[in-house]
Amino acid sequence: MKKMTSAEIRQMFLDYFKSKGHSVEPSANLVPVNDPTLLWINSGVATLKKYFDGSVIPDNPRITNAQKSIRTNDIENVGKTARHHTMFEMLGNFSIGDYFRDEAIAFAYELLTGDEWFAFPKEKLYMTYYPADKDSYNRWIELGVEPSHLIPLEENFWEIGAGPSGPDTEIFFDRGEAFDPDNIGIRLLEEDIENDRYIEIWNIVLSQFNADPSIPRSEYKELPNKNIDTGMGLERMVAIIQGAKTNFETDLFMPIIRELEKLSGKTYDPDGNNMSFKVIADHIRSLAFAIGDGALPGNEGRGYVLRRLLRRAVMHGRRLGIKESFLYRLVVIVGQIMESYYPEVLEKHDFIEKIIKREEETFAKTIDSGSVHLDQLLASLKEKGQTTLEGKDIFKLYDTYGFPVELTEELAEDEGFTIDHEGFKEAMKEQQERARANVVKGGSMGMQNETLANITEPSTFLYETNATESTLSAIVANDERVSAVSENEAFLIFEETPFYAEKGGQVADHGVIKSPTGDVVAKVVDVQSAPNGQPLHKVEVLSLLEEGQTYYLEIDNDRRYRVMKNHTATHLLHAALHHIVGNHAVQAGSLNEVAFLRFDFTHFEALTNQELRQIEEEINRKIWEAIPINTIETDIDTAKEMGAMALFGEKYGKVVRVVSISDYSVELCGGTHLENTSEIGMFKIIKEEGIGSGTRRIIAVTSKEAYLAYRDQEDALKEIAKTIKAPQLKEVSNKVASLQEQLRELQKENAILKEKAASAAAGEIFSNPQEIKGIRLLAKKVDVSDAGALRTYADQWKQKDYSDVLVLVAAIGEKVNLLVASKTKDIHSGNLVKALAPIISGRGGGKPDMAMAGGSDASAISKLLETVQDYI
Repeated sequence: MKKMTSAEIRQMFLDYFKSKGHSVEPSANLVPVNDPTLLWINSGVATLKKYFDGSVIPDNPRITNAQKSIRTNDIENVGKTARHHTMFEMLGNFSIGDYFRDEAIAFAYELLTGDEWFAFPKEKLYMTYYPADKDSYNRWIELGVEPSHLIPLEENFWEIGAGPSGPDTEIFFDRGEAFDPDNIGIRLLEEDIENDRYIEIWNIVLSQFNADPSIPRSEYKELPNKNIDTGMGLERMVAIIQGAKTNFETDLFMPIIRELEKLSGKTYDPDGNNMSFKVIADHIRSLAFAIGDGALPGNEGRGYVLRRLLRRAVMHGRRLGIKESFLYRLVVIVGQIMESYYPEVLEKHDFIEKIIKREEETFAKTIDSGSVHLDQLLASLKEKGQTTLEGKDIFKLYDTYGFPVELTEELAEDEGFTIDHEGFKEAMKEQQERARANVVKGGSMGMQNETLANITEPSTFLYETNATESTLSAIVANDERVSAVSENEAFLIFEETPFYAEKGGQVADHGVIKSPTGDVVAKVVDVQSAPNGQPLHKVEVLSLLEEGQTYYLEIDNDRRYRVMKNHTATHLLHAALHHIVGNHAVQAGSLNEVAFLRFDFTHFEALTNQELRQIEEEINRKIWEAIPINTIETDIDTAKEMGAMALFGEKYGKVVRVVSISDYSVELCGGTHLENTSEIGMFKIIKEEGIGSGTRRIIAVTSKEAYLAYRDQEDALKEIAKTIKAPQLKEVSNKVASLQEQLRELQKENAILKEKAASAAAGEIFSNPQEIKGIRLLAKKVDVSDAGALRTYADQWKQKDYSDVLVLVAAIGEKVNLLVASKTKDIHSGNLVKALAPIISGRGGGKPDMAMAGGSDASAISKLLETVQDYI
């Protein structure tokens, strides 16, 4: 077995499959594009689903890739085990309806054991297979594998709901008896016992059935095109080839660990407890790559995952004795390790470091507040004589403040507390169930559409024309290819078409199809790309359409022109964001509609009013400069030399279109565009908002819609001017400011009057308290105009020794408001409010010293006041 670096192992895998006719697919962004079912790209096949479900036919049915991936379902095991990671690389080879079982198994065996490749000892390899899959068993035997090295396992069948599924065969490497202290041997595999001896390095999924959860597996139908999907974990391969005890003692992690040793003054011992070193080394990789791909720390979704990873890493840094911000210093090391295949981390390291450092500094403050919360909690429990820290409180510290459970336990045990482990597990389970309930359903691949996949007749989109004669090549109705159709809905493919198929954020063209006599025979209501790339026209059929006949295709020119204005403005907006906000503000999605444009971009905070104004001004200045727009077709390398910017998540072919607006904006784009920026007319931002952690959205309008937006604002301003009696629009701002000042003065006077009225009434309200078992109670109905007056009374009550407990209830309009305040530990205001609120058909809560509730049954006020006495 050869000694190799991680970069050499990755490259050898890709080179092998390239030699077998595979196209090397670049690693996709960790943030999924157009796939709401995934939080992260979590496998090599995740980015290829469109090929496996048949919605897109690849140029080459043989594909290989090295895909960066993130999974966080086992985050608690990271650092505890030898092989758990949040970010990892999956090496894979894929066949889309090309080769199948025999070739896939032979490829894997040759790559692993061939002398010119990895040269693994054959006797060290073991394979598992699905018991009913005799073909895989026989294929391994044909290749010379000993029968004793083939293990049948019932769970070797891959399916994730409806769609492609099938048996799989896994390959394991035997690291020897040194990793099998109890000498259990092959039973570790046969009985699926967790172990460090037999390491799974490769899984070959033989995707041959369309899974249907409603029927038994034995009745699944065969796929029209059988597929191969494999996955090899790079980190595991590197550990085996480099002879490491765990994945962490490899060149993928050790440079990070060595830097941590310098920062902490501690030494990493491969045979000792190194959990904190491992957690940090793992998590910083995820953070660096995810932030580089546009995700940012936040309070939900991907952002919450990153924030949790960062906080967990920081807390483990503290356990190593590192008190200051340190994670950001590791970004360059991560980039240097991965530079050979992932140069983007080093290219973006300044931005990544800035985000991580800012998040670390913010969390430092959170840690301090969390520590205060824990100290207060433990002090409160001691006062009550309690010696157990409840699971719900441990979970709150973990979930709200980011405290690792083990840290909370350590601090609590130092104070003499026992730990409610089961309560914590229950709280964690409840959160996981809530999270599962919110997961977007439908994560499996779609069913293959064999009819569309089998249509291979070419079709050309004509950029330079709005109407043309063309022959009808194919008709699909009711999921079947037919020669003619005369009613209802159908899907059409023509030899040539002026209709733009929706892609790249630009909506599809609409229009009509006419007969040779000029009669409209169909309305085009949508255009999408067929699996083999042809524009697929969805039409409302008005009269007979026949395959092979010539028709006249005519788009809605006004619709196209308005969409083009918005699409070209999107290019200007992207460039303006780079200039004003920063190069990290890259496109994360767009929609160019008829009446507006929507642009999503990566950024970590809301844009200021000044930034929005600068963006508007810069774009309108480019419109007024009347810059010609040039579009050329060229190869991808030439386009990159021109400085063309590739858009987020887009896949480009050998020939690309470069859209240039002088040197201000140069982008790869397959959409339709104007000839001159002056045609946009005007640009106006309508809204800027956050749509997720680290992602912002701008909605804007152009041309007529921009004029109408300005006019609506002017009309609203005129109406305000009329209302406040401002003679000129330019005086509205000063007049509003003056009115606001007058309002503030009146509010102050009103507050003073309310205070005086409350003081006058307080003498009656706070008189004659009742004494019940040593507790003095004031429980009264009061006449006030709002709930704030109740709080004012409570504030006055606190100033003097009127009673131990105060209960005030008031009917305000159609509602009933209740306030409870307490100066004695014997009466908890929040608990008393919860007991009383149902009487007035309400609910509420609060703190021990004061609580409030709202209800709707004023007729029950007297009953409530009587019940207070019973409660006391």
